[in-house]
Amino acid sequence: MLVTTQDPTSASDIPGQERPTILLIDDNAVQAATRETILKRAGYHVISTLNPRRAIEQFRQNEFPTPINLVITDHIMPGLSGSEFVRELRSLHPTLPVLVISGLEEAEEEYRDLNILFRLKPLLPDNLLASVNRLVHHT
Repeated sequence: MLVTTQDPTSASDIPGQERPTILLIDDNAVQAATRETILKRAGYHVISTLNPRRAIEQFRQNEFPTPINLVITDHIMPGLSGSEFVRELRSLHPTLPVLVISGLEEAEEEYRDLNILFRLKPLLPDNLLASVNRLVHHT
């Protein structure tokens, strides 16, 4: 018997919105480009930046061309760590879903009480998409 299921990682399932927008912050251009490709292929609109300080300024100035539905950030970045970025973001957007990706398991402690989803590198594409889907759907 053949059983088919709907792909749980599809961005087009979101009621009232065709393409959720994800802000992707990673100082590693190769990792950012790889994740951006994965997310775009899954149907998400992706805005990428290598600079977390610039992203905070864009939030403060409301400079994004479309509302951000999810932020994905790396943990270790020059100038502003992922946890510092999330703390600043929370003062502006307390409930915006955030996915933090880090190679350091102990880094998760820095995000206590910041209402984020923490995932360890390497994060395989299926796991990335499942995490994004979970956060975009608020489940």
